[in-house]
Amino acid sequence: MAKRNPEHHLLLEQLKQVARGLGETFAPFCEVVVHDLLDPKHSILAIHNSLSGRQVGDPTTELGLARIADPQYPQVLANYSNQFADGRPAKSTSIGIRDSSGSYVAALCMNVDLTVFRGLQNVLDQFGLVDAASAIKESLNPLSANAIRARIDQYAAQRATTPRSLKSDDRRALIRELKGSGLMEIRHAMEIVALQLGVSRATVYNDAK
Repeated sequence: MAKRNPEHHLLLEQLKQVARGLGETFAPFCEVVVHDLLDPKHSILAIHNSLSGRQVGDPTTELGLARIADPQYPQVLANYSNQFADGRPAKSTSIGIRDSSGSYVAALCMNVDLTVFRGLQNVLDQFGLVDAASAIKESLNPLSANAIRARIDQYAAQRATTPRSLKSDDRRALIRELKGSGLMEIRHAMEIVALQLGVSRATVYNDAK
């Protein structure tokens, strides 16, 4: 076990608080571990949401040993594929912590259990399946509504802006133009225009007067 100095103690205590916050934020899907690399045989100082079954006082991992052996080892390894002892797939991130001399003294590691998320993804994929070979083709969005949106987008693009960023004068001119073209006579036109411009229906009504 390497000798610790006051700086090391401070770093480790601060890191433990960071780990606690991350653990509470991402519970129960993310295991958060603080490793004391100065004591590799008992490196785990704190562990939250112990998905791996490890405990405080357990030894460091091969990655931790690699950091101890090589000061040039990457400080951040993010989102790499990993696996828990029981075979569950995981996504891991490991962050090495250096002291003022540049030596690795600790590591903060996060291990996400992908099992739940992959199961949820399968459910969503199944729910979203449609019959692509079906001869039925339908749109629940009237063509007339698309015509209104397309004209608004075109009008905004001509002024190098977006519909929601149009100035008041330009917006009023646009709505008068829509009215003159008959597009405001389309069913629900007020609501369609209001949503596209990001304003209230009352604003559209007043601008159309």
